[in-house]
Amino acid sequence: MMNLNKLLIIIVGLFLTINVFAQGTVRGFVYDEKSGEPVIFTNVFLKGTTIGAATDVNGFYSISKIPAGSYTLMVTSLGYDTAQVSIKITGNELINQKLFIKEGMIQMETFNLSAEKAEDKTDVKMSVNKVTPKEIQSMPSIGGDPDLAQYIQVLPGVTFTGDQGGQLYIRGGSPIQNKVLLDGMIIYNPFHSIGLFSVFDTDLMRNADVYTGGFNAEYGGRVSSIMDITTRDGNKKRLSGKLSASTFGGKILLEGPLKKAKEVGGGSSSFVISAKHSYLEQSSKMYKSYFEGLDSENARGIDSTGLPYGFTDIYGKISLNGENGSKVNFFGFNFRDRVNFSDASKIQWDSYGGGSNFVLIPGSSKTLIEGVFAYSKYAVEMLEADGKPRTSEVGGFNAGMNFTSFSGDNEFKYGFEVLGMSTDYTFQNDVDLIIQQKQNTTEISGFLLFKWNIGKLVLEPSIRTQYYASLSEFSPEPRLGMKFNLTDWWRVKAAGGFYSQNLISANSDRDIVNLFYGFLSGPDNLQSEFTTKDGDVQEVTSKLQKARHAIAGFEFDLTKSITLNTEGYYKKFTQLTNTNRNKIYPDTDDFENISDELKKDFIIETGDAYGLDFSLKYSSTRLNIWTIYSLSKVTRWDGIQEYSPVFDRRHNVNVVVGYVFGKDFNWEFDARWNFGSGFPFTQTQAFYEGLDFSSISQDPTSANGNLEIAYAEINKGRLPYYHRLDLTLKRKFVLGKNTELELSGSVTNVYNRENIFYLDRVTDQKVYQLPILPSFGMTFTF
Repeated sequence: MMNLNKLLIIIVGLFLTINVFAQGTVRGFVYDEKSGEPVIFTNVFLKGTTIGAATDVNGFYSISKIPAGSYTLMVTSLGYDTAQVSIKITGNELINQKLFIKEGMIQMETFNLSAEKAEDKTDVKMSVNKVTPKEIQSMPSIGGDPDLAQYIQVLPGVTFTGDQGGQLYIRGGSPIQNKVLLDGMIIYNPFHSIGLFSVFDTDLMRNADVYTGGFNAEYGGRVSSIMDITTRDGNKKRLSGKLSASTFGGKILLEGPLKKAKEVGGGSSSFVISAKHSYLEQSSKMYKSYFEGLDSENARGIDSTGLPYGFTDIYGKISLNGENGSKVNFFGFNFRDRVNFSDASKIQWDSYGGGSNFVLIPGSSKTLIEGVFAYSKYAVEMLEADGKPRTSEVGGFNAGMNFTSFSGDNEFKYGFEVLGMSTDYTFQNDVDLIIQQKQNTTEISGFLLFKWNIGKLVLEPSIRTQYYASLSEFSPEPRLGMKFNLTDWWRVKAAGGFYSQNLISANSDRDIVNLFYGFLSGPDNLQSEFTTKDGDVQEVTSKLQKARHAIAGFEFDLTKSITLNTEGYYKKFTQLTNTNRNKIYPDTDDFENISDELKKDFIIETGDAYGLDFSLKYSSTRLNIWTIYSLSKVTRWDGIQEYSPVFDRRHNVNVVVGYVFGKDFNWEFDARWNFGSGFPFTQTQAFYEGLDFSSISQDPTSANGNLEIAYAEINKGRLPYYHRLDLTLKRKFVLGKNTELELSGSVTNVYNRENIFYLDRVTDQKVYQLPILPSFGMTFTF
């Protein structure tokens, strides 16, 4: 540890030395002149030179190591006119310069993932997808309103398990292993039960960074993936908003200035609030006549009462902006979800919270300071006919600060985070044994991250130290990313590292659909020994879940319009905690001789996930085509047997087409086709009569028992292939300078594919995913 500390001190010293001998620096923010909103991921450069930088998610840029002289500072962005300003560098000085750009006469729609070509050469960008509202809106919109949940399903390495109650699995990781941040605040359940809608309003989003693996030390507390979502500020210039209604729901968004800037670039404040509500249960009844024409009214997962789903989402934000670009935001949310299967169960969950984040630009320092303090809570309850209690609550605060220094294309970033969390969980299983836990936990972490551009090589070493106070466990997690620019059009990249987490899911990885999504912290009732695949018996010394990532790939710019990205990955889950569905004995002294696998609440597992992802994109003014293919394999070992988890989809294909046409680009056609190989499932081997032998006088030759099922080996079978085509057509009408009307029509599952959702083993009744569903929407922007 001492040698590591010395090495870090030397590295930091070298970086600071570079800063000392660097020449002039110009930094600032780029804003949309019309709304005052930051313009993200756009190029700022010195005209006639190769010196420049891209803006970040806050619209911030920093260009350092500028030789003395006079320059023209320029910014270019798709859909905007070029803006430029003259600057003069006289030595080792710091210049703050804001830039404002106007929308161009014709704003062309594209299907790019936002980052510019220059950024491709100077950032590692391993397994990260930068998503903006423009990309989401270029997808077929189910129900007429584009949604992040529908877009994420297309990303390389992402597996979606169904239209109803489905979950997202990212490169072999289960949903609990995916950390979701909204403005730096932890969101414990980002997707509604219908599976087609997230809790996020696309019109509120500024950007979403989706890391499918190999993420650097800035992020921690999860072993598989990160989803970091940033919302935009309210309009700083005028009161504006949006009203939308579709077949499945309605939405209202309102924004405007609380205090306008007295001069261009001056201080200001603004607000934005969004509310959306679904009426799926009511509107889906219009399809009743269609369903009645099928062999069984329930064959498509919907009956005459409609789709039993409903949700309401509210989010609000206030932004205070200083003259130099520093800002502070205050935000809050309330998300609700309801499912009512009239003949089976009712599920409801509520999520709420709030907090504040800030960006500070010290006047004389080259360091950017960011921070967050937030609180969020999630509570879910399932009510079934058997009356057994099934509830879960998780909530707490997270706080942290990050500091970033720039030197040309190089960066040094460090920070810390503190998390306090409580969980309260109760579940009664099929043999009436209660699994219960109530616990508080604290996590403290810090990280150091460096990014060096050395000629054609980009290096990004980082280290995170994570301390889990409730478990008294310390987890050092080194990570490394790198990229080498072989040519201007061919780049090779790699990343890897160590990851850990304490939070576990209350439902099992063996359940393909489970709307009751509960949470627990590191459990006490865990087995003491674990048998490896080799037959070795090892003592369980840690309660943490741990994983290691190794990823490598290539980026090809085949032409100006065609890019190819390939990545191969391997995630080794060295320890996972899963709910023990095989528990049939209480963990008491009376059963001390019984194996842990039959009495503990939780079991230890290990796992492997590996595969290849290919992404080919063609982008032009009018036509954009994106083709994704993922080949993967996921396995788990539970100490007794190896099995494939229910989300092990070996082949997954997505083809997305966006075409903008019309004289003024006012028509848009979008299409998506998804094809996936079948999920694993456990087959039925036989049926038999089960007797409970409740009385010593019971005669087994004459007593009547219950029908019981003898299962085959776990998940050795495969369901049929899944495929679906979705289409959307949109038409925009410009009604005035700031008013616009958009009409849209979409069709989900165009050729009415019968994708299996559920099979009753006893009656053999099949329930399918959603059928062909036409929908219509209207949006009015003012």
